[in-house]
Amino acid sequence: MRSVVLDTETTGMPVTDGHRIIEIGCVEVIGRRLTGRHYHVYLQPDREVDEGAIAVHGITNEFLTDKPRFRDVADEFFEFIKGAQLIIHNAAFDVGFISNEFALLGQQDRAELSDHCSILDTLMMARERHPGQRNSLDALCKRYGVDNSGRDLHGALLDAEILADVYLTMTGGQTNLSLAGEGADAEHGGRQQATPIRRLPAERPATLVIRASAEEIAAHTARMQAIEKAAGATPLWVQLEQPVKVEAEPA
Repeated sequence: MRSVVLDTETTGMPVTDGHRIIEIGCVEVIGRRLTGRHYHVYLQPDREVDEGAIAVHGITNEFLTDKPRFRDVADEFFEFIKGAQLIIHNAAFDVGFISNEFALLGQQDRAELSDHCSILDTLMMARERHPGQRNSLDALCKRYGVDNSGRDLHGALLDAEILADVYLTMTGGQTNLSLAGEGADAEHGGRQQATPIRRLPAERPATLVIRASAEEIAAHTARMQAIEKAAGATPLWVQLEQPVKVEAEPA
């Protein structure tokens, strides 16, 4: 199955208040391995970015001034995701914004994203596996040992790469660390770049073995003898330790 791990950044929320997508980041996964193919674009939203949103992702109005609009990239973006399984953290948010962008272009068929892609929500998956716990992307990185130390701000491509690693780890698979961020466009206006994900080292302390002392062994033996006497029978674990006697069959 071909999967596309997807994330977006927006001017704010909710979409019903006229907010728009300003960044799309996708990485391709085939056979549970990152292929290195990706789709990444910044978009001019034709509206101001909320200050609160800028604090989250750091994408300013000035940075977006000369970027393409969604209508300029709609066809190539749709071709990249068409027929794939979309893996998204909090899918309702991203799918709602993507559907809105297609609807604003009058492309109602594409706006029904589930008609063209299957959608897997890793937030819903995490809530089922870890009920009552925090299941943000950062929390999952910590839980599964995925290095997100380069994630000072949210970024669609970087977050898609991290989510791919979290998803493959969460579902028990191995990842190929030839990631989409390698070879991405260098022109990002000084913004944070997507970098290859590194796993946190598995730091396991040496196992400490504490052996029973002679006094403890004697006390244990006395206790077992007392239990055997009170029960009136040899304990099962003692019977299992005794050699089985095999009688020779008569000739």
